[in-house]
Amino acid sequence: MGSLAYREDLGEEKNSAFTWELEANSRDYNSQFKEKSFLCWQRRKHKSNVIHTAKYNVFSFLPLNLYEQFHRVSNLYFLFIIILQGLPEISTLPWFTLFVPLICLLVIRATRDLVDDIGRHRSDRIINNRPCQTLVGKSFLWRKWEDLYVGDVVCLHKDNIVPADLLLLASTEPSSLCYVETADIDGETNLKFRQAPPVTHHELTSIRKMASFQGKVVCEEPNSRLHHFVGCLEWNGRKHPLDIGNVLLRGCKVRNTDTCYGLVIYAGFDTKIMRNCGKIHLKRSRIDRLLNRLVALVRRPRPPPSSSGPPFPSCAKIFLSLVLISVALSLGFWSKVKEFKAKHHYVSPRHVQSVAAETFLTFWGFFILLSVMVPMAMFIMVEFIYLGNSMFINWDVHMYYAPQDVPAKARSTSLNDQLGQVGYVFSDKTGTLTQNVMTFKKCCIAGIVYGPDDEEEAPCKGNPYLWNKFADGKFPYRNAELLRAVQGRTDEAVREFWRLLAICHTVMVQEKDPDQPVYQAASPDEEALVTAARNFGYVFVARTQDSITVMELGDKRVYQVLAMMDFNNMRKRMSVLVRNPEGAIYLYTKGADVVIFERLSKKGMTEWTTEEALASFAEETLRTLCLAYKRVDEDTYEEWRQRHREASLRLQNRAHALHQVYEEMERGLQLLGATAIEDRLQDGVCDTIQCLKQGNIKVWVLTGDKQETAVNIGFACQLLSENMLILEEKEITRILEAYWGSNDGLLAGQGLLQSRFLQQTKVAMVINGEFLDQLLLSRRKEPRALVRDEDVDVDVEEAWQERGERTTDFLRAQRVSLMWRTLGIQLRGTGLGPRVKDSGARDGPEVRRERAFVELAARCQAVICCRVTPKQKALIVALVKKYQRAVTLAIGDGANDVNMIKTADVGVGLAGPEGMQAVQNSDYALAQFCFLKRLLLVHGRWSYVRVCKFLRYFVYKTLASMMAQVWFAFYSGFTAQPLYEGWFLALFNLLFSTLPVLYIGLFEQDVSAERSLELPQLYIAGQKDELFNYWVFLQALAHGTATSLVNFFVTLWVSHDSAGPTSFSDYQSFSVVVALSSLLSITMEAILIIKYWTVLSVLAIFLSFCFYVVVTWGCQSFWLFQISPENFPFLYADRNVLSHPSILLVILLNVSLNTLPTLALRVIYQALEKPCPKEVEEAPSEDITAVEPAPYLRRESRRRRSSYAFSHREGYAELITQGTILRRAPGVDNDMLMGQIIPCHEELSPSIQESPRCSRKMSLLGKTGHQHRGEVSSRDGGRAARRPQIPGSPRELAVRGVPGDVAGGAGGVTVVEGEGAGAVGVPPPPQQPADEGGKVSPVG
Repeated sequence: MGSLAYREDLGEEKNSAFTWELEANSRDYNSQFKEKSFLCWQRRKHKSNVIHTAKYNVFSFLPLNLYEQFHRVSNLYFLFIIILQGLPEISTLPWFTLFVPLICLLVIRATRDLVDDIGRHRSDRIINNRPCQTLVGKSFLWRKWEDLYVGDVVCLHKDNIVPADLLLLASTEPSSLCYVETADIDGETNLKFRQAPPVTHHELTSIRKMASFQGKVVCEEPNSRLHHFVGCLEWNGRKHPLDIGNVLLRGCKVRNTDTCYGLVIYAGFDTKIMRNCGKIHLKRSRIDRLLNRLVALVRRPRPPPSSSGPPFPSCAKIFLSLVLISVALSLGFWSKVKEFKAKHHYVSPRHVQSVAAETFLTFWGFFILLSVMVPMAMFIMVEFIYLGNSMFINWDVHMYYAPQDVPAKARSTSLNDQLGQVGYVFSDKTGTLTQNVMTFKKCCIAGIVYGPDDEEEAPCKGNPYLWNKFADGKFPYRNAELLRAVQGRTDEAVREFWRLLAICHTVMVQEKDPDQPVYQAASPDEEALVTAARNFGYVFVARTQDSITVMELGDKRVYQVLAMMDFNNMRKRMSVLVRNPEGAIYLYTKGADVVIFERLSKKGMTEWTTEEALASFAEETLRTLCLAYKRVDEDTYEEWRQRHREASLRLQNRAHALHQVYEEMERGLQLLGATAIEDRLQDGVCDTIQCLKQGNIKVWVLTGDKQETAVNIGFACQLLSENMLILEEKEITRILEAYWGSNDGLLAGQGLLQSRFLQQTKVAMVINGEFLDQLLLSRRKEPRALVRDEDVDVDVEEAWQERGERTTDFLRAQRVSLMWRTLGIQLRGTGLGPRVKDSGARDGPEVRRERAFVELAARCQAVICCRVTPKQKALIVALVKKYQRAVTLAIGDGANDVNMIKTADVGVGLAGPEGMQAVQNSDYALAQFCFLKRLLLVHGRWSYVRVCKFLRYFVYKTLASMMAQVWFAFYSGFTAQPLYEGWFLALFNLLFSTLPVLYIGLFEQDVSAERSLELPQLYIAGQKDELFNYWVFLQALAHGTATSLVNFFVTLWVSHDSAGPTSFSDYQSFSVVVALSSLLSITMEAILIIKYWTVLSVLAIFLSFCFYVVVTWGCQSFWLFQISPENFPFLYADRNVLSHPSILLVILLNVSLNTLPTLALRVIYQALEKPCPKEVEEAPSEDITAVEPAPYLRRESRRRRSSYAFSHREGYAELITQGTILRRAPGVDNDMLMGQIIPCHEELSPSIQESPRCSRKMSLLGKTGHQHRGEVSSRDGGRAARRPQIPGSPRELAVRGVPGDVAGGAGGVTVVEGEGAGAVGVPPPPQQPADEGGKVSPVG
């Protein structure tokens, strides 16, 4: 089968060619590009912007839906039986007995498909009719999204949704920056920025110039790499490089940018988000697959015992059984036909054909007669059961979220039973587990912890910040003691603490209201800290290129910014060097505890108490930062400034040199304290995860966030615990290496990964997307080579790592690898090691690698995958489905989760403020993650219980009634004569026994909803297939066969050699007695198995008898007999039989013989069953003591866990020090917007107005592990992968910036006047290559 990961990677490589070409404002030029469609037909290479996700249209619905309907083997089987029934020579039942039910079934399913497709059409229409402004001639006109084509120039305004993948040409922001929000894509509400190429920023300064723009873009073919783009712009004989930082992706929302202009480069299904949405997977429930296997000859391998295989037996091939029974009865006819002719000479004239021909026709007659063993009514009732259980989900008030007025919604009506068998839950983090809201929770200043005041002990109930006119009024933190210390102005540590938070950041401020500044932060963490300082009187109010203004308790103070050292993924800290109004120089630093504590000048009591506070914050899973500062004398600063200048001018190893310069300055710090921010979880997340774990459901978190944030959330939601052994990349690689080494390269069987060690130890796995690619995509490298490369290769940014640290890490890695090798040899020696199988030997290295990884991950109690792309999320789900054969569920709230939602067996979308894209592609929609507990443990388990009881009872009642036809054949000369009346056969499953079994499928409950939530262990029965498996199916077969034997032979024995008025030895009376005995026996069985008795259950049983009485009275009436004696031959048969008490006693005897033994066996079984509690092997509780694997496996870390979780990405520091973000661009701002009046919503054409209920955009943009440098922020911070720059290019010079001493001006920038004002001109140093690592831009 090959590697799933490698096959997806091949598709990306094919689209890397730079053959995509387009020209601005020239549809004629762009329309000339064609591509091969089919044979010799060609179509336009550039797709339109129309989105079609619906399956049918007016003309294709009927033929396509019929094709899909008869693609089911069961429907083909029924159609075949109907054709046979139309042949008079072999027909034993009226043709309408199956034709009418089949038509009903087709209509029901077609109606369901039509309703679903109408919803897709409506969603497509809303999206395609969204309005946008398109350049037509020399003005921008309102057009629909569907009218956009590649090469069009569009104008977007604030809060507009980007309609296609656009090349940003210009904007009204400084340097043509454009801020976008990707909340509908990845659930992150903080802003990211894109920037136009310098050439278009300078040249396209008016609409007239925009209309005459004829630039040509040559770039890569459309692909799904969301954060990668390479191309060039050819204009006026010059080529200008383009990258992902110049592109606005479809689905983003423009924020804090008045107007921007873009060129459409990809449209419609060519856009990256649509390319990334994944294929549509046809999801069918296991009962649907079972029902097809029941009537087919297809064999499916039995899943391994450890997996939750299909809950229904694939060995039960009713079609094959019917063929074999028909053949056996036909052979009986062959052997008895001569004797039958001799004994019954009066029927011999009817046999005018040869014995072989008569046997052949008899075979088909029996086949038709026994076709009711696959009842059409079961398929029809399954549709109603699924629909009913889906409606119960929609009506559940306990899953209704009042704050957003969002109820639970079952968008799929055919997957309810799978909700009761889920083994793996794959969850997104941002917006799914968390609220994406950062709250200032606690702080520690000079060793004193200031937590929130208790509401009961608070001295005042009002707002304590009313004295501060800058307070935002929404700050929830209250601490009267800290507030008194701030207002007292006597504690130096308190003043410096809040001053640091107000100065050391890259937050931008919007000057809308002088008293209420609006902050624009590089991460929500920074915004929360600056807001906290603002409420305590240290208000950041403005900044310029070389200064920052702070209102300190009403006093305005301006600090000169000398240098800004931004975050990156190695430094884990940020520093700002400022000169205060008194002329003193201070360095303010904030960062992770692990980097701040090792740079302190001393460690005294304050430092120890702060460490204790950090340990307490870590236990509360709060996100922490340490704050420190120091005073720098003038001489030290001048010396450092000179060394920094020399490092900045180096042509080689500049990043390393700059890092050393930073280290010199950031030494000898004095600790101020620490902050603790709460990344709020959604309500009930912890309880939900614990319940799911107790129900043996494994929860995996798949997120694009960095590892620190994901792990911190893992501890917060109790997915991880302190006594867990957390395996990271190197440990995982060495485990797999030892595993391969112990097998000589072969992987199979229950080996090391299933050893007693991992079963007794609580293990968790934390990996990232890059490691996943390295593990699964490296075809040329064996596991040993992967480990060797990881040990030797050093990243460029890790080049400055301390030599001692590398040595320690290498020695530790050696010990871990040796331990696992030793453990593998020991296990192999004791027989617990891997066993080589032929199947494993035949597998390729990719398959073996994938299986090993999945087996190891499946043995862990928790798995967290960080920095994974949407395709990697789907890949992980697909791998678990492939190798574990478990029912998977994916839940997410953003467009980056759509792919895994489609891939999983069950997809759940969260409807929230971030968007509706995940909901539109999901099977079930919820408002909060906590509702997943009730969806699975209550509705899912109930649906599974109901379907299992329904199937078991249906199998029983079908055999109990229809096997009598087989016994009757032995006494009818094997003539395929039906035992029952034709109308009884037709209506038995549709009417006479429908309501009780329908009640079981819709309303049956073994325990209440409250009890289901109290005992999550009950859910394990669905995962283990305990309610319907091979044994239960055989029991149903035996039970039904025994009931038919009793009903037939007891009746035959009583009526043997009897005559007279009370005799029922005639054919019709005998048929009525057996039919009534069967009907009453199966009704008594329904009464015995129903546990949830209500008025509806009593009414269902009562109405079933009423239907039998009414229909039988009608079908056996004299009036219908006169109309058609052949179709209604049983004239007054039931009336004659029921008028004799002795016959009623025979019916009572049959029912008693069928019911009492069954009841006795069940009572005895329950009495003998041990009342011991059910063991839960696969769901170890949190109280299990972790087994320490080996002394040398324990990590060399401090005694406490660091709860550091903050942005690792460079924020606005470079833009601030360059000044490009701080000035307006008057040429663009005034000229471009001239005459461009944005009409209000009411002025738009009704055809292009959006529905208020469907205002969310259809976007499938997701997160990847590699992001470009231009991103301002993400909620968790660190996706810092830098955009490649061309040395000396205008793009590099405009964005990168050069230190002030090199540029020769204050702050290192030169303002260019005249046309294109607002640009930043920086003279490049000679032969200076681009370098992205850890720069600092000193100012002043």
